[in-house]
Amino acid sequence: MNFKTMAITAIGVCLALTQAVAQSAGSLSGTIRDAQQQPVSFAVVALHRQADSTLVKTTMPDSLGQFSLTQLGYGTYYAIVKATGFKPWQSPVLTIDSLHPSQELSSIVLSNTVGQLKELQVVSRKAMVEHKPDRTVVNVDAMITAAGTTALDVLSKSPGVQLDPDGNISLKGKQGVMVYINDKPTYLSGTELANYLRSMPSSSLDQVELMPNPPARYDAGGTGGIINIRIKRNTIKGVNGGLNLSVNQGQLTRSNNSANLNYRNNKVSIFANGSYNLNNSFTDLDLNRTYKNADNTPASYFEQKSYFKRNNNAYSINAGADYYFNDRTTFGIVVSGMDQSSGNINDNTSRLLNLQRQVDSVIVAHNDDKLTFKNGTVNLNYRKQFNDKGHELTVDADYLAYRYKTTQAYQNTGYHPDLTMAAQDVLNGYLPSQIDIYSAKTDYTRPLPFDWKLSTGLKYSNTQTDNVGEYSTTADGQTNPDYEKSNHFKYKESIGAAYVNLDRDFGKLSVQGGLRLEHTQSNGHQLGNPQKPDSSFNRNYTNLFPTLYLSYKFDSAAKHQLGLNYGRRIERPYYQDLNPFLFPIDKFTYYNGNPFLRPSFIQSIELSYTYKNRITTAVSYSKSRDNINETIEMSNEIYYSRPGNIGTKNFASVSVDATFDPAKWFNLHVYTALADITTKGPFYGSYLNTSGTFWSISGNARFSPGSGWDIEANAEYSTRIYDAQFTIGPLWVANIAVQKKVTPKLTLKLGFNDIFYSRIVHGTIGNLSQAEASWTNRMDSRNVSFSLSYRFGKAFKTGDRHQGNSATEEKNRVKD
Repeated sequence: MNFKTMAITAIGVCLALTQAVAQSAGSLSGTIRDAQQQPVSFAVVALHRQADSTLVKTTMPDSLGQFSLTQLGYGTYYAIVKATGFKPWQSPVLTIDSLHPSQELSSIVLSNTVGQLKELQVVSRKAMVEHKPDRTVVNVDAMITAAGTTALDVLSKSPGVQLDPDGNISLKGKQGVMVYINDKPTYLSGTELANYLRSMPSSSLDQVELMPNPPARYDAGGTGGIINIRIKRNTIKGVNGGLNLSVNQGQLTRSNNSANLNYRNNKVSIFANGSYNLNNSFTDLDLNRTYKNADNTPASYFEQKSYFKRNNNAYSINAGADYYFNDRTTFGIVVSGMDQSSGNINDNTSRLLNLQRQVDSVIVAHNDDKLTFKNGTVNLNYRKQFNDKGHELTVDADYLAYRYKTTQAYQNTGYHPDLTMAAQDVLNGYLPSQIDIYSAKTDYTRPLPFDWKLSTGLKYSNTQTDNVGEYSTTADGQTNPDYEKSNHFKYKESIGAAYVNLDRDFGKLSVQGGLRLEHTQSNGHQLGNPQKPDSSFNRNYTNLFPTLYLSYKFDSAAKHQLGLNYGRRIERPYYQDLNPFLFPIDKFTYYNGNPFLRPSFIQSIELSYTYKNRITTAVSYSKSRDNINETIEMSNEIYYSRPGNIGTKNFASVSVDATFDPAKWFNLHVYTALADITTKGPFYGSYLNTSGTFWSISGNARFSPGSGWDIEANAEYSTRIYDAQFTIGPLWVANIAVQKKVTPKLTLKLGFNDIFYSRIVHGTIGNLSQAEASWTNRMDSRNVSFSLSYRFGKAFKTGDRHQGNSATEEKNRVKD
């Protein structure tokens, strides 16, 4: 069945399920402000039935202080508003009927409670970090040091998230993390994912959800868990929007700018977000290698100094529309796209030294890469709410297209020890690539008797990739094809999935359990050339992935809580990593894929204790099989980097995540973890057995002296991290930012990042055949940023739209 047929079928099913007549329903909206007419966003609005005071619904206002309660039956009600630091507010009796289906409370003004600190204006705000049974939520607007930066910078400052020098992401020390955007996978990894996140302004982000053990409704891919980035989307009636401008100045200039516009009436909602990202950056990299004899004594040395200068321009747009057929039925479409072009110039000098460290030869290289990346997606979605108790059906159909094109010109000049020229050659490469992903899914949720809730769903995805590498070498005036590096690789994969999830709150005990089944079928074909024969592979496998969450409250106030979660997950190889092509970085360093990669499986368990919803201590353990890691092989003095399966990896950790409010004007968040990693398995004809313990800590302090001012300082530190062949660190960094809310609509922010220029990464590589290697990496990390945020528009908050899509895992397995 092709994608078009699936989409038509899905929409037909949705139409068949839609009720013909909308049920009678009303709405209540309003705006909450304090005595100084500043919006109060951290309040709770509770609607009660007037006859018996029964609680009907609750909600919270948005950043403008606006709230809305929809799908209300006809009757008489009253509302109560509560917020920390303010006296409770109660409305008069409200009547909702056919003559008055919508009620508005336009001017709710909360009074400060007695005992407020003098000369300080206390304004409620969202916490930077919130903890939930299956995830940790980071509210990006509450992170002032994120202003004027990118989504990648936000991740680097999130608790438990680490980035290596290449932008690879780990969560609580585990690699294999899948990154989602609005519950949809990016299908990207490594450097490509890092470039994509660098092109996304932090101002466009609403929340970052960290899920080391995601529920069964999410794809099982990602042994390190899932990071879900939620993009801002206003849901208020009328015309409204915002503008975010920023400039970042280090040694080079960067800029992140975005704008959004929203329109909503009773039946139609339209939104559009656009951004432009300018990212100039550099990497100053020193490499040192020691080649050894059979008896492990030094034989010769290699020293390389490289300077990478990159320029990147990226434009992106995300637009969509929803049609509200009635109060319970919504049809939607979302389209998005990105156009990114970049240049990468690498000038490096490599020196080969003899045992006495005298120069044997010198190679000077000038490498020029030009890259273009285009991405387009279309999502059709349907949402049917059968009642107000969570009984609903959603359907998503997606198409995603990725187009890459890289042109390379690598000029190498060799010199004798006396610096007379020995040889010169030029390697030219042309590497077009395309990935097409078709996906459809449906999710069904229904309350069951005895307060149980059932969630279940189906998903099918089909991925097709086509990668070409054409290389030629020019030497002595002659140009010839380089068949050793040239290749043409095609890969197809289909995944069918089904899941069921049950949860119930027993009062003190909450239980959630799920089971997901996934069947994978794949085929890879390496086309031959005059020097290489054809080759192909086929794989078929079916797996079950259980999840379990338990939470127990020792008292009615939830002062003491105990939590337990367990899960099994899979990491499928990234599509490009299966391609056996040879990709030169320079004359002594190559990257190549591995068509023999197997999926990796991990089981993890975590026990946690939470005190007053502020301090969470967790102990976790996980074990992975056929763990997918970057591996380094030295052969004939050439450095080969490729992904490989390494036996087993055991990971054990204890962590503390704490939030403190020493004063009404001072908030402190601290995350610290102690972890041990042990990796064992066959490795390039030998046996790898490495282990090491590391400690990390990060802190974020926020001061609110009043009059619209906020100051935030954060810092992080980690000892050396040991992982398979690699030892990285230690590393520390400090940032500070100041924010001024000039008006309710205008906010200015000034930030200073890596104040002490300490984000310099040192590392070593072990388990090399008759060699050892180390590196030092410096980047343009010390900089100052200035940003401006302006919001416009005025209206009422409406119901949230359906945010899901069907192609989350597949999107995360694409490399930019």
